[in-house]
Amino acid sequence: MNFFYKIGVFTLLIFLSVNTFAQQKLSVQDAIAIALENNYSIKLSKNNSSITGNDVSLGNAGFLPNVLGTFNDLNRVETSKVDLASGQTREAVNAPTNNINYGVNLNWRIFDGLQMFANYNRLKELQKLWDLNARLTIQNTIADVIVSYYDIVTQEKQYQAAKNTLEVSALRRKNANSRFTIGKGSKLELLAAKVDFNTDTTQLLRQQDAIQTAKIRLNDLMARNPTTEFSVEETINIDPSLTYQNLLTQTETQNPDVQAALINQRIAKFNLQQIKGTRYPVLGLTSGYNFQNNTSPPTNFALRSNVRGFNYGLTASINIFNGFQQNRIEKNAKLALDIAALELKQTKQTVNSSLLNAYQSYKTSLKLISLEASNVAVAQENLNINLEKYKLGSIVPLELREAQRNFLNANVRYTNALYDAKLSEVSIKEIIGKISF
Repeated sequence: MNFFYKIGVFTLLIFLSVNTFAQQKLSVQDAIAIALENNYSIKLSKNNSSITGNDVSLGNAGFLPNVLGTFNDLNRVETSKVDLASGQTREAVNAPTNNINYGVNLNWRIFDGLQMFANYNRLKELQKLWDLNARLTIQNTIADVIVSYYDIVTQEKQYQAAKNTLEVSALRRKNANSRFTIGKGSKLELLAAKVDFNTDTTQLLRQQDAIQTAKIRLNDLMARNPTTEFSVEETINIDPSLTYQNLLTQTETQNPDVQAALINQRIAKFNLQQIKGTRYPVLGLTSGYNFQNNTSPPTNFALRSNVRGFNYGLTASINIFNGFQQNRIEKNAKLALDIAALELKQTKQTVNSSLLNAYQSYKTSLKLISLEASNVAVAQENLNINLEKYKLGSIVPLELREAQRNFLNANVRYTNALYDAKLSEVSIKEIIGKISF
C-alpha cells in the first residue's frame, strides 16, 4: 500500500508541473511586442485613424473647385409631316435624328463666410482625436498585457506555495498511515490526514486551473492560439521611483482623457465658427466649354447645327431669412462649446482624483510588500520547525496543520501585495499617458 501511495503522490505532482518544462520562455516585453503586432483592437483603431487622416484634405474642406466632364449622345428615328404656311407639305419617313453634347464645366466656391477654413481646422482636430484614440487603444492593450502577465506570475507563486503545502500533507498522511498500520496511531488521525491531503490537492488543482485561465487570457490579448503553451518570469518588478507631484504635472499635459476633452473643445469652437459663416454671402465662379452637334430630319428648317463655345460667370447667394433657424443653431453651438469647457474641467477633476487614489494604493502596497515578505520568512521558518517537531513526535498534527495554513496564507498575502502594487503602478502610468515596461 505504501508503494502505491508513493507512486500516486509522485504522479500527481509530476502531472501538475509537467507543463512548466520545455515551454517557451515569454518575457513581459515579448508579450507586449506580440500584442502590438497582432491585437485586433489595435489594428481596427489604426485603420479608423487612417480613414480620418484621409479625410483631412483641402478638397474635403471645400477649398477646391469641382470640374465635371459630360457627354451625351441621343439618337432617334422619327416619321414626321409638316404643313408649311406656304401650302407646301414636308414629310420624312424613318428619318434619323442625332444630338451630341459634350463639355467640361467648373464650379468653384471662392467665399463662404470662412466656413471652409473652420471645416478644415475641424477635420484636423478630428484626426488628432482618432490618433489619440489609437494611442489610447495601444496603451490600454499594453496595460492589459502587463496586468495579465503578472497575474500569471502571481498565480504560479501561489501554486508553488500550495505545492509545498501538499508535500507536507503527503508526508503527514504517509506518517499517519504508517502509525496506524503498526498500531501506534488512531484511525481518526489517519482520516484527518487524508482529508487535509485531499483538501490541499483540490487547492493545487484549482490553482493550476487559475494559471491556465490566466494564460488563455494573455494568449487572447496577443491574438494567438489560446492553447499556446509558455512559461513566464518568476519575479514581479515594481517601479519604486514614482512621486506624486511629478505624476500630477505629467497628467496635466499627457493624460489621454484630458487631451481628448481639449480636442473636443476645439472641435466645438470650429463648429461654431462654421455655423456663423452661413450668415455671410456665398460667392462662386462658374465656367465651362461645351460642344453641341444636332442632325435633324428634312422636315426641319435646319438640317444640321453645330455650336461650341466657352462660358463663364459669377454666382452669389445669401441667407436672408430661414425661419429663425440660424439663431437657434448658433445658440445650440454656443451651448455645445460651454458644455465642452465644463467637460474639460470635470475630466481634469476626475483624472486628478483617480491619480491620487492610485498613488495612495501604490504607496500602501509598497509598505505591505515589505511587511508580507517578512511574514513569509517567519511562516517558512515556523513551518520548518513544526515539521521537524512533527517528525520527532513532539507536536500534534493540528499544530503542523496550523503552520501549513499560516505559510500558505502568508504567501498568498505577499504575492497579492506584489500584484496590487503592480496594478497600482500600471494604473498610474495609464493615467499619466505613459505606459513603460
